[in-house]
Amino acid sequence: MSLSTKLRTFLRGTAAGVLASLGSISLMTAADTVKIGVLHSLSGTMAISEISCKDGTLLAVKEINAKGGVLGKMIEPVVVDPASNWDLFAEKAKQLVTQDKVAVTFGCWTSVSRKSVLPVYESNNALLFYPVQYEGEEQSLNVFYTAASPNQQLVPAAEYLMSEEGGACKKFFLLGTDYVFPRTANKVLKAFLMAKGVKEADIMEDYTPFGHKDYQTIVGNIKKFAAGGKACVLSTINGDSNVPFYKEFANQGLTAAECPVMAFSVAEDELRAMDVPPLVGHLAAWNYFMSVDTPANKAFAAAFKAEYGKDRVVSDPIEAAYFGVYVWKAAVEKAKSFEVDKVRAAVYGLEFDAPGGKKKMDEKNQHTYKPVYIGEILKDGQFKIVWQSKGLVKPDSYSSYLWPKGDYPKPTGGPKK
Repeated sequence: MSLSTKLRTFLRGTAAGVLASLGSISLMTAADTVKIGVLHSLSGTMAISEISCKDGTLLAVKEINAKGGVLGKMIEPVVVDPASNWDLFAEKAKQLVTQDKVAVTFGCWTSVSRKSVLPVYESNNALLFYPVQYEGEEQSLNVFYTAASPNQQLVPAAEYLMSEEGGACKKFFLLGTDYVFPRTANKVLKAFLMAKGVKEADIMEDYTPFGHKDYQTIVGNIKKFAAGGKACVLSTINGDSNVPFYKEFANQGLTAAECPVMAFSVAEDELRAMDVPPLVGHLAAWNYFMSVDTPANKAFAAAFKAEYGKDRVVSDPIEAAYFGVYVWKAAVEKAKSFEVDKVRAAVYGLEFDAPGGKKKMDEKNQHTYKPVYIGEILKDGQFKIVWQSKGLVKPDSYSSYLWPKGDYPKPTGGPKK
């Protein structure tokens, strides 16, 4: 099935899922419901990833509504499509907050989309739950970050590749999509690598625009860089550009054995749209994999497939989107209120069960304690976990490699003065 066909199939599922979620509440009055915003790209270059985050969010909504809702109210999702357009993200966020009067929003994938909507949420003291790993260097009182900060993904991945177990790599090619996440992520990675004694000459950087398709020259440069061994690629390519990148990587004869790719934005869901056999052996760093072997995780995967189709898979961003709704619900019930300031206070330190295991919201910095996993791609599109952290890793909103003195900026946003 071609990528375009897959995306059309996703979109048909999107319409059906939204109608199913809204059908049960269509006859209720406003007093019986509480609106939430769902702000993910359902079209454009990021739809390959974001549609599934929308699906994870709506699955949680359906489950919660089936058990009575939140504080006696059914959740009414308001789903919008910012279409991978960063300016449109801000417009849709403003619509959700000021017109639809949602109690909370779940959404965004790229950091540029999150940065675009941040002024909307801060100026209105509204709340956004953000479900995707990111570059850090931010702490807004109007955002809860349910995915990884750099010390929970980027740094452990580089440490693994430098270890004997990970291949004892000494040369690092930093390749990303040209926007804030890859640029800042690679700034963190470069600072970390140089702090560990890697020579600047053994670190290369390159960036391509969103939707980029021609990787022939770049992969040729990687091949030259990898000559002699002990080289790897740290990839922050986002969206559907991953498809031609990995294809070209294989076409030029590069393998995971001689130059492994460690991806930070390729998970089970993205692999569904890719030719997997040439990717076998390459790596990804996440805080959740579908292959986590627990009854709760198997039940989550089964519920997702039952809702959206037996060919569907779950991944780290989907899990983070899903449990983010449950964190908000728990905080609302703890606060006995939908008011943003009360809900925010109730989130801090909240412990909860997620499909991938127990997790915890940080007591102060808006982020989430999570485990860290390194996974190796298998031919069936799943990941074999080859390394994991010992317990949950405390999140850092600012990297100690960029702020060695610990003089971090104060949080932005929050209650209006």
